Amino acid sequence: MSDDNDQYDDEEDIILSELNNEELVEQMHDDLYNGLKDEIFEGTNILLERGWGPDKVLAEALVEGMRIVGIDLRDGILFVPEVLMAANAMKSGMGILRPLLAETGAETIGKMVIGTVKGDIHDIGKNLVGMMMEGAGFEVIDLGINNPVENYLAALEEHKPDIIGMSALLTTTMPYMKVVIDTLKEQGLRDDYIVLVGGAPLNEEFGDAIGADAYCRDAAVAVEMAKSKIAEKRAAR
Repeated sequence: MSDDNDQYDDEEDIILSELNNEELVEQMHDDLYNGLKDEIFEGTNILLERGWGPDKVLAEALVEGMRIVGIDLRDGILFVPEVLMAANAMKSGMGILRPLLAETGAETIGKMVIGTVKGDIHDIGKNLVGMMMEGAGFEVIDLGINNPVENYLAALEEHKPDIIGMSALLTTTMPYMKVVIDTLKEQGLRDDYIVLVGGAPLNEEFGDAIGADAYCRDAAVAVEMAKSKIAEKRAAR
């Protein structure tokens, strides 16, 4: 690389394959932050070709990168559109890693079933939580929108998750979260799951009143809360 060649000063011309592992991981954190999907795809493949295990790539390149994104979301430095771009970039790496992780039987941090409750068709917040949870190493089953209690029960039966996440954006659909929690209680299932709730009109008092384990005001908080609740539950066992 000669000194008179200025093109290398331009960030666009970073050749990922020429970086050493440490530089590549740092660069992937930056690329995730900037929502660069193709670069994350390429970087993930390069690390795998260099003999990194899929769990190491996930933890050091993707999860750590999304952790940085999550901190800046929490602190108001990044906003939802940028975080959605970062999460989307992460998905391109996850697409490569997921089948490899399944083959190795790598342990995920935990499993979450998430959905917007019956009567509510808002999903941006829910999608963001799902993506951030995946970015933190959770397995996420997304039920989509407008879910009656039967959908949650069927998903619990099928997927045996650790966490149930419910979202609502309308004050009129918020009470349905209590219907789901009360049904779990009636069926003797409530204590088997960590129940996290979120959405713009909710607050901590509401979460407490309906018997949720925690109210999460945003995606970054949801990830932190999920991790700490899972750790508590495993310690209690």
